[in-house]
Amino acid sequence: MPDDLVITSSWTVPASELTERFSRSSGPGGQGVNTADSRVELSYDVAGAPSVPDHLRARLLARLSSRLVGGVLTIAASEHRTQLANRRAARERLAQLLREAAAPPAPTRRPTRPTRGSKERRLAAKKRRGETKRGRQGRFD
Repeated sequence: MPDDLVITSSWTVPASELTERFSRSSGPGGQGVNTADSRVELSYDVAGAPSVPDHLRARLLARLSSRLVGGVLTIAASEHRTQLANRRAARERLAQLLREAAAPPAPTRRPTRPTRGSKERRLAAKKRRGETKRGRQGRFD
């Protein structure tokens, strides 16, 4: 599966920059689980990879800082029975993670004031609620 990994329309990670390790999975597989190396660990050097655009590198390192070990991002996949399916799942997860980390920051929120109508509706609802509760007190004057 030496295909390049497409992250965005302008950013593609070449297969040569991805490192895969295989080990025995603890997941589903019956008797074959003890013999097949179906678990996949996919690693990508975010800090040192030449394919990462320079304007994104700092953002990626900041947003993925809790998941990086020495600048390397590692994804483990063992939810499928076959190595091929786990390789595919790990690549999809890595692409999604990089896509989310590379997304531009959300615009800053500009605080707004409540409108006069919304204030009046809120106060009218409070009055109605108070009247309802006052009616339950059982005082008949």
